[in-house]
Amino acid sequence: MSFTASSYAPAKGRRTGHRFPIGGRRTALGRSAVYVALTALAIFAMGPIVLFFFNALKTNSDYATDSLGLPENWTWSNFTSAWSQANMGAGLWNSFVVVVGTVLITCAVASCAAYALARIKVHGSAGFMTYLLIASSLPSQMFLTPLFFMWAQAGLYDTRLGLVLIYVGLFSPFGTLLLRAFMLGLPKEMEEAARVDGAGELTVFARVVLPNMMPGILTVALTTGLSAYNEFLFAVTMIQSDAKMPLSTTFFSFQQGFTQNFTLISAAGFIMIAPMLILFLLLQRRFISGLASSGMGGM
Repeated sequence: MSFTASSYAPAKGRRTGHRFPIGGRRTALGRSAVYVALTALAIFAMGPIVLFFFNALKTNSDYATDSLGLPENWTWSNFTSAWSQANMGAGLWNSFVVVVGTVLITCAVASCAAYALARIKVHGSAGFMTYLLIASSLPSQMFLTPLFFMWAQAGLYDTRLGLVLIYVGLFSPFGTLLLRAFMLGLPKEMEEAARVDGAGELTVFARVVLPNMMPGILTVALTTGLSAYNEFLFAVTMIQSDAKMPLSTTFFSFQQGFTQNFTLISAAGFIMIAPMLILFLLLQRRFISGLASSGMGGM
């Protein structure tokens, strides 16, 4: 049997290369489905915030008439009234102090612990890793009662420092695990070269490792700051003075006193979420890249 070039010629009327257009259409449909799903998720996430903002600009009569529509009379004075009546300035300053203190101490503790676990042969490191995993999974409500008595005896009750130390204990295990996973992906050659030149472990950590860990540290700082800013249970339990309350408890106290004025409550709530929302939007790329580099993005 002989084969010629005519044997490979397509039959009359037969389409050639039809798989590529079909595959291209499938790819386009797949991308369209992804875009539709992402758009739906964005609307689901941003919809309540937008509705919150519109309700903050309504009068009480507009809110009672239509709580889901646009405001007829844009009442911007609700924000100034909520700011003054809820004492949002003091609450925002207290939250700033607590968040900054928590972020700085947590990043320092987590980075040092992660370096020791990832680079230094520490005796019992496997058991310590197990402890961190267990500590990260336990509900924080378990520690509320013993911490209350310990902090009262230590003089840390009703202090911002006491609240910061509690948050550091709560968020350091996760930060350590994330930074350790991030460090395992960093090359060791520069550290070994620094040791050959006579640098000690502290110098290697401060001058070589720490600059390369900044994406992971920024991710830990952002997650820790968001968690400390939004935390309510320990804040309302450990802080009783109005002058020391963070913004979460300030908003709760204002909400309890103005249960019928939903427009002022909406304005105060939007003021509360605005700083962290803006911060996350500005740093979201670094946050996502830090999680992806650490290998914990799917956790």
